[in-house]
Amino acid sequence: MSLRITTRNARFQQWQALLDNRTKRTRAGEFLVSGVRPISLAVRHAWPIRSLIHPIGRPLSAWATGVLDEVRAERIAMAPDLLAELAGKDDDIPELLAVAEQPPDRLDRIPIGPAFLGVVFDRPTSPGNIGTVIRSADAFGAGGVIIAGHAADPYDPKAVRASTGSLFAVPVVRVSSPNVVLDWLAGTPVRVVGTDETGARNIADHDLTGPTLLVVGNETTGMSTAWRDACDVVVRIPIGGAASSLNAATAASVVLYEAARQRRT
Repeated sequence: MSLRITTRNARFQQWQALLDNRTKRTRAGEFLVSGVRPISLAVRHAWPIRSLIHPIGRPLSAWATGVLDEVRAERIAMAPDLLAELAGKDDDIPELLAVAEQPPDRLDRIPIGPAFLGVVFDRPTSPGNIGTVIRSADAFGAGGVIIAGHAADPYDPKAVRASTGSLFAVPVVRVSSPNVVLDWLAGTPVRVVGTDETGARNIADHDLTGPTLLVVGNETTGMSTAWRDACDVVVRIPIGGAASSLNAATAASVVLYEAARQRRT
């Protein structure tokens, strides 16, 4: 049986707050997920889903019916206009919207092995850039993404959408400072490789085949002094043309690709 919601009651307002209120997302420990691919990946990776919301009076596809049958979660039947509002789509009513649980911010969720590859994104301000870095980390075989310092929220709807479901495939952990990460790495062979336009050597000339943690700086100011000091080496991406630098998420994607290329070779 599904609970029916046809008005902007307290439950609806609680979920609505998850769209643009980070404090309430954190306090509730949950976030909203829409789209076939993101929800399918959440199910595939056994991500905890608290509620599944579907529109009242609309036939569901075999995919949506299958998810409702497979996932042990509260079922909510919601008025279509309210569901579209939660999904952020005025002219497109989704078949399903998931209320997913936020995992704990523990670095031990990211496994360290001989082929370890991870990414630190230092104080990112754009949720979309966070989602793009998570997507690239997934595509190029990284074992986890660390969001460091005062940063945008990886569970912001823009970050979730930009990750296109990779958020559910790659562990993402938020930390307060470099020291937390360095303590976690103590006693391991992982080398910390920073990226900056003033780096000492080109990225293609540096060996990335060993266990590596890549550090990508803030979109405007680059790496903090603390992260720069924590790096074993700082590399650069050679570029030409009129551009003075790359977007942070683009730079992360390039460096991750180079690491994957070296490891394949």
